[in-house]
Amino acid sequence: MACFYIYFISSLPMLHLGMKPPFSQEHFLELSRQFIPAEDYAILAGLPVAQGYENFQTKQETLQRWVAFDTVLRNELAKLRASRKRMEPTKYLRPGQYSDALLAQIALNASRNPAPPEAERFLDQQRWNFLEELAFGHYFDLDVLILYAYKLKILWRWEEVRLADKEALLEKVLT
Repeated sequence: MACFYIYFISSLPMLHLGMKPPFSQEHFLELSRQFIPAEDYAILAGLPVAQGYENFQTKQETLQRWVAFDTVLRNELAKLRASRKRMEPTKYLRPGQYSDALLAQIALNASRNPAPPEAERFLDQQRWNFLEELAFGHYFDLDVLILYAYKLKILWRWEEVRLADKEALLEKVLT
């Protein structure tokens, strides 16, 4: 398979936090399959989600940095939640990652927000900002597509929230 990173990446729409996703995850992966080498497609199709970080191994530096960032952020949130319930946080922490003062402050700021959806938006804004930082110096390579895919995951998550049947969810909670 020929490598058409420049063409493919140039044809992708620009993403902004809060926008409606331009296409589904399946469509993005199908487009990717057409334009990038099979080994790079395998990495893109197998991007880990938070539940799979513990067993994830890669030599791809951008993925390593993203997994480390998101794991530490989730650990800091777990520490805060556990301390509020006067519980020991160690059983909720993911191994292998160390604390970070900046991420601890981000978690604290999010936890201080009285509205859970706004706290989640704040956390996703911080994730988005980190993805933007990781993109620095990358223009037409696999790293750009990995970062694009994670941004799409954030957008798809918020689209699911937007499209959820809120009345049915409320009824489910109340019964």
